[in-house]
Amino acid sequence: MDERYDFGLTVIAEAGALALSFFHDLGSLNVTEKGPQDLVSQADRETEALIKSAIAERFPGDAFVGEETGVTTGSSGGTWVVDPIDGTTPFLLGMTSWCVSIAYVTDNDTDFGLIFAPATGDLYAAQRGAGATLNGQPIHVGNATTLSAGSTGIGTSNKTTLEEIIFMVTGLHTAGGMLYRVGSGALTLCYVAAGQLVGYVEPVINSWDCLAALCIIREAGGRTSPFLEEFGVAGSGRLVAGTPGAYEALEALLP
Repeated sequence: MDERYDFGLTVIAEAGALALSFFHDLGSLNVTEKGPQDLVSQADRETEALIKSAIAERFPGDAFVGEETGVTTGSSGGTWVVDPIDGTTPFLLGMTSWCVSIAYVTDNDTDFGLIFAPATGDLYAAQRGAGATLNGQPIHVGNATTLSAGSTGIGTSNKTTLEEIIFMVTGLHTAGGMLYRVGSGALTLCYVAAGQLVGYVEPVINSWDCLAALCIIREAGGRTSPFLEEFGVAGSGRLVAGTPGAYEALEALLP
């Protein structure tokens, strides 16, 4: 596992550098719509292609789940789950709130999670049982026991209904909390791990958007809903994550 973790650190740095080169030349990108409020660019595709080809060359028996290329089966029992650019809309608008996310899963558990935000140079990392770090320094979730103790991330997408949004925002406001949103679920989850947010909830999120970050939160002492057990390495569904003391209050924000 250490071999794959070290390899993951190398490949996420290379992928981040490629994505950042596109970020510095946004005017040249070809951008298309996968659906309402769901954009994809040449940067997303080429960054995922770099990661996928590097994994296939080094660990040809491993499976792969990518946002842009879908599922490739494997024989080793391990699966890489990748979002080449989480926060494509902020990325295309020249904002810094986007990241590359890589998780490695075996036996229905995430062995490690890596999230790199190239525009700020921040690397969040965690191995199961070894703690979580930001740029090599240990991080921990906060000690909030109520939503009023800080801000909470709320995720939405084109899969979120108006009724769900109203329910979440109303519940958060009633509990005295404040809403925080930057357009990247993975990065917002990392802010939970670093003790900057009370928690994060989303009615429907994809595996590639959250599995790496959930590993980081758990290793930082946080509590998360059993996303992998409920929805699998390529699934999507509800998500709750945050400080242990505020978890039940966060859970109540979802319909």
